Amino acid sequence: MIGPSSPGGITAAPADPVGGRVRLLLLSLYTTQTLALMFFVAALIAILAEAGADMDRLTLVYMLGLVWPAKLLWAPLVDRLRFGRAGHYRVWAIIMQAAMVVILAAMAGFDPLDDFGTVYVLCLALALLSATQDVAVDGLACRLLPAGARGSGNALQISGGLLGTMAGAGGVLAIYPHLGWPGAMALLAAVTGISLVQLLAFREPASLTAVIMPPPLRSRLAGLRRPDVLGWTILLLVWPAGSGMAYALIMPALVEAGWSFERIGLVVNVAGPAAGILGALATGRLAGRIGRRPALILAALVQLAGIAAVAVPVLGPIPETGDGWLPVVAVCLYFLFYNPGATVMAMVMMDRASTARPATDYSLQSTLHAAVGMGSISAGSAIAAAGGAGATLQAAAAAGLLALVGAVLLRHPAGERP
Repeated sequence: MIGPSSPGGITAAPADPVGGRVRLLLLSLYTTQTLALMFFVAALIAILAEAGADMDRLTLVYMLGLVWPAKLLWAPLVDRLRFGRAGHYRVWAIIMQAAMVVILAAMAGFDPLDDFGTVYVLCLALALLSATQDVAVDGLACRLLPAGARGSGNALQISGGLLGTMAGAGGVLAIYPHLGWPGAMALLAAVTGISLVQLLAFREPASLTAVIMPPPLRSRLAGLRRPDVLGWTILLLVWPAGSGMAYALIMPALVEAGWSFERIGLVVNVAGPAAGILGALATGRLAGRIGRRPALILAALVQLAGIAAVAVPVLGPIPETGDGWLPVVAVCLYFLFYNPGATVMAMVMMDRASTARPATDYSLQSTLHAAVGMGSISAGSAIAAAGGAGATLQAAAAAGLLALVGAVLLRHPAGERP
């Protein structure tokens, strides 16, 4: 259900129980859920490619990313299965986090080349665990963060994902030649274990673990016909298309210019996400002050600027070495201007998640949103192959304008009944 099952859908807790330790816990959990997975997608691909592995193995590694969209299938189980006084979503997160640590430690005893089958199965298990941890943490955050705290809370969510990418696909991969496979697994297990320790010290408030009965199915289906719900659903699907198509052009442009993989990785996996974190944190502070609808409109305008920034490395000449700072700035601007929208959209998704089944409702929205984003990257590549990079930029700009129009027309972004 893409809409609240209770009026407004934004009163997850009667008071704001969010403190610095809780925010640090959320940041840690959102970081470690992607840390190891991003390392495998980046490092395992590099290791296999260097060893001359065929495309079938590389494709299998890339397919690890398909596990996360499937989390919607078992999200209702996370909402339903409770653990009494030990906590609802807390216990789910503890189980998943502990299992991730165990699997990473076990991986240290295998060789990624000689034992590829075993390593891949363990990677697949890790992807399933991290996706389920994400469902549990989203459910916890939906109930724990009151409406006024969701700006900064979702900024931490977006920042955590970017930190996981930076550390996993950038930092750990960079020092992999010095650590080797066993050392890298030990480091990933240790960092993932930090979140586990934080979880064990956290106590989920009893008021947040109370059983809340969802409304009847007939009521939920009737709610889907509300104009504000329909408008939000359309915006949810349109929003990521423009930035996704623009992103599809960045890597090919840098590769075609002759940039090394190390330099591309530094810019796209480290400098860009760092700029994105700044954009997310700034948006989290601002959105809580100006309201959801103005924040959506502003984020849509900024997203258009990010799409325009991609034109610099794509349409302009790119220096191979030395003074190639302008493309770096353009890539950083893309990330800086994309993540405000990601933060505000996550806020509204949380607003529209019901108190009865927040993990399911949030997962449904985020999965649809992410699926369009991933599909638009493929669409952007296809358009570029057929009509050139300029055609892709035009399509991306058109999609960005549609998102802006949708944000302007959406009258009740947080799910308030008219």
